[in-house]
Amino acid sequence: MKPARLLLLLSGYALLLAPAVRGCGPGRVVGSRRRPPRKLIPLAYKQFSPNVPEKTLGASGRYEGKIARNSERFKELTPNYNPDIIFKDEENTGADRLMTQRCKDRLNSLAISVMNQWPGVKLRVTEGWDEDGHHSEESLHYEGRAVDITTSDRDRNKYGMLARLAVEAGFDWVYYESKAHIHCSVKSEHSAAAKTGGCFPGRALATLEDGVRTPLWALRPGQRVLAMDEAGRPTYSDFLAFLDKEPRALTSFHVIETREPLRRLVLTPTHLLFVAQNSSAPAARFRPTFASRVRPGHFVLVVAGGGGLQPAEVVAVRDRRDVGAYAPLTRHGTLVVDGVVASCFALVQEQHLAQLAFWPLRLYHSLVGWPGVQGDGVHWYSGLLYRLGRLLLPPDSFHPLGVPQMES
Repeated sequence: MKPARLLLLLSGYALLLAPAVRGCGPGRVVGSRRRPPRKLIPLAYKQFSPNVPEKTLGASGRYEGKIARNSERFKELTPNYNPDIIFKDEENTGADRLMTQRCKDRLNSLAISVMNQWPGVKLRVTEGWDEDGHHSEESLHYEGRAVDITTSDRDRNKYGMLARLAVEAGFDWVYYESKAHIHCSVKSEHSAAAKTGGCFPGRALATLEDGVRTPLWALRPGQRVLAMDEAGRPTYSDFLAFLDKEPRALTSFHVIETREPLRRLVLTPTHLLFVAQNSSAPAARFRPTFASRVRPGHFVLVVAGGGGLQPAEVVAVRDRRDVGAYAPLTRHGTLVVDGVVASCFALVQEQHLAQLAFWPLRLYHSLVGWPGVQGDGVHWYSGLLYRLGRLLLPPDSFHPLGVPQMES
């Protein structure tokens, strides 16, 4: 059986077997058995998880440079005043409390797990952001992306389980580094946001059927938005759901600018849009291409003054950071954003395969109607398809920036 057909078949089974409430909040299916809690296995001394070096793509990623108090990047650090965490702060400067938002979120989650695991015991941070050069060269402590932790009672018999709890709390790399502490680190805000998949900023604009332009964050299931059909013609398509929704994420975007007409599309590097090498190609022949591979001189499809689609030459590509990331899914698998035609899909450069794989989800919405308020994060079906795809498709089918984050 071909991988595409097998992926489609498995995704259909998965949809039938998955509880309908999974993407809509807490609860369980009536009559289903409550699963026993998964047994957690402590990390062994000198073990690290995942089993790759810390500063590689599959873990916390590369070192991006030391952050000093007088540097522009200092604003990336935020203080952590969680009363359930003890900060050693031996420098008495508050430096150990400073960290990136991603590190703070994981640390706060871990603090809850520690108190649940050992009542009366708190999480203790012995090292956080380092401004004094006490760590090895290119240590992630210099960027506020790493912490060294113990329990408040300093019971070393607990440290293996503490490391496991840190993995479960979402740290991107955890190392039982020393008999005296556990080392944990996270991806940078830049790379973490870029790896959530394919998204647009929340304030990017879609066009509704009545001609009104609305920001993506305001889209509601059932609204019809301007898109492109398989023949390369403009059409209005039902908005179904967000494949990813991160309202507060600091996200790294590509900005793709065209002229004649002037358009500016902002999207993540792993997202697909339709590209041709010359302006003479018909719209249906524009190929889905990762945004990171678009270059000046390429042509993308834009909405012309009369409402039709026409090619426009890319004249500039640059990077930009913004807050918020949204990945809308429409029935046609395409969407016009800020006047430029883009795919709804990312990570895999196969528009047709992605559209086929999401057929069960489209059928589901056709049968049961529109869901309630969608929570933040990656849609459960999108994440499920990604994991199936990793089993069935060659590794080089995926954009390299998309691999680690979706698996974490």
